[in-house]
Amino acid sequence: MSARLSDYDYDLPRELIAQRPLRRREDSRMMVLHRAGQTIEHRQFRELKTFLQPGDLLVLNDTRVLPARRFSDDGMIEFLFLERLDPAHWKCLVRPGRKMRVGATAKIDGITLCVEEITPDGERIVTLDEDIDLYAGGSTPLPPYIERDSDEEDAARYQTVFARAAGAVAAPTAGLHFTPEILREIPHTFVTLHVGPGTFLPVRSENITEHRMHTERFSIPPEAADKINKAQRVVAVGTTVVRVLETAALETRPLKAVRFNKPQIQPRSGKTDLFIYPPFGFRVVDALLTNFHLPRSTLLMLVSAFAGREFLLRAYDEAIRERYRFYSYGDCMLIL
Repeated sequence: MSARLSDYDYDLPRELIAQRPLRRREDSRMMVLHRAGQTIEHRQFRELKTFLQPGDLLVLNDTRVLPARRFSDDGMIEFLFLERLDPAHWKCLVRPGRKMRVGATAKIDGITLCVEEITPDGERIVTLDEDIDLYAGGSTPLPPYIERDSDEEDAARYQTVFARAAGAVAAPTAGLHFTPEILREIPHTFVTLHVGPGTFLPVRSENITEHRMHTERFSIPPEAADKINKAQRVVAVGTTVVRVLETAALETRPLKAVRFNKPQIQPRSGKTDLFIYPPFGFRVVDALLTNFHLPRSTLLMLVSAFAGREFLLRAYDEAIRERYRFYSYGDCMLIL
């Protein structure tokens, strides 16, 4: 298995990057990868149930995307507010960074923000001269490859129908295809991972093992842990769920085997910086529903570890030939 960044690359025609969601969530196409036979099918997402077996459990991420994007009153600085640390004290990303060095100020809604600190990851710690909720007037933070401003449609559609726990700055996009009607027909449970800005950060080292992930907060409720431990096959909906479950498995000391010779997942809350790339031994996840991911991204590496890099890139080539829609608002892939 390759640790070279260049081996996780592919060429995507720009017009295949979905700029808008489909009119109906369930209308997405679904490429089905069968790992055992190295075969590919072209299906529709609404057919998902036909690929499930008795005893299967879907695990979804119920994080809710924050309206975290704001602009300074003069329109010169873009902010992505990541976390309210305490009253009048926030962590954020800014663009352009050169205008917001330590001591620099800007105004939002007439309130002055001052950069107090710049973290090693480039995040700004800012103080406000008056405590306000900066999310109250914010907008949906769309990924950079969606080349337009967010609008009212995005406020609803860049959010899963089951979003509950506010805290993410990016959507768990594999979950965007689900409707309440589809979910009612499939055994499922929820965990939470608050997707952070690190999901968009490029891998800069040619040796991918040198890359370090940002930490993200997660939680596994007792009900979810119980259902996961009893499932015959765990179907992760999205790479965020994979990282939650495999982090929990790695943190289980000692490994407590239950049925099907899997580690027992314990209810917990914590942080994860788990970077999954080939080769990786998956302990919990048996099948994966995921969207198509950017070249050279940590998400593509995770899916390569699950499906096999060569098989996955062959599937991506076929998806391009078949004109699948890519990325957040695009089509999906079921890996069995």
